[in-house]
Amino acid sequence: QVAGDAGDESKALNGVGAIYSRISEYQKALDSYNQALTRARSAKDEQQEAAALNGIAGCHRDKGENDKASGLFQQALDSAIASGDLVGQATALNGPGWVDYNTGQNQKALDYQYRALPLAQQAEDQDLVAAILRCTGNVYSNLGEKQKALDYYNQALPILRTVGDRSVEARTLMNIGLVYSDLGEKQKALVYYNQALPILRTVGDSSVEAYTLNNIGNICADLGEQQNALDS
Repeated sequence: QVAGDAGDESKALNGVGAIYSRISEYQKALDSYNQALTRARSAKDEQQEAAALNGIAGCHRDKGENDKASGLFQQALDSAIASGDLVGQATALNGPGWVDYNTGQNQKALDYQYRALPLAQQAEDQDLVAAILRCTGNVYSNLGEKQKALDYYNQALPILRTVGDRSVEARTLMNIGLVYSDLGEKQKALVYYNQALPILRTVGDSSVEAYTLNNIGNICADLGEQQNALDS
């Protein structure tokens, strides 16, 4: 700010916004992203403009404001294409993919993810690759194509372990457990749920921990292990 470097200022503000978004402080995230957007446009920095728009869109998506999010992701995509920013393009395509998944538009979600994945791979952004693979797995699970869902989750899992994203690793393990449960492979499901559980406790994700415990309880009940079911 002292140096009057609007481009680097927008980059820093985008970083602040990303951290607030990660801890679900969406209003603070939006404040930072909107400041970043103003500074990026002042600097004519289309890459940071795309990052800010993607951040704003992501906040609205996470708040359930899907229509707002979709329009902003399209603006982000336009800016990212203009600057040749592969990460920005992949993020702007991944975003609507999650929106469509959340609203049950599975085929549209797949179309976005198929466009996003090669861009993220080309940019070698492993976090983004893993996010796209997870969303694709979720969509295939919704469509009842359980083996395809497992294929995508199992591609995401080693990447998440490499980048050290323990929270998303645990959610992916839980998703794999859900698929095995749906396939009637209860013991396999328990293996994955029990891998997820200690990680969820470590990262403090209590809502998904509770969900996982309920799933374990349901399987124990199905297996006739009534006391274990009650305990879970």
